[in-house]
Amino acid sequence: MFRGNGSTAMPRSVIEAVKMGNWDFEPDTQDASAFKATKAMPGTDEKLDVMTERVRQGLPLWHPADRRTYDATEKTG
Repeated sequence: MFRGNGSTAMPRSVIEAVKMGNWDFEPDTQDASAFKATKAMPGTDEKLDVMTERVRQGLPLWHPADRRTYDATEKTG
């Protein structure tokens, strides 16, 4: 983890990147099978909780199969 001591360590998460002043950080590409999609509706506390946990784990915010709309018939992974 970045400790602010002049280290050139690579950030592992967006949180570490922001602390380092790297505002355009993108986590390494992850295979979609490496983390679960969510059926949580956009904008809900449940969806925000999922996204928060992804950030903590250094995962991408979005999974290709995440629910994207309020449409109850939308297929999700």
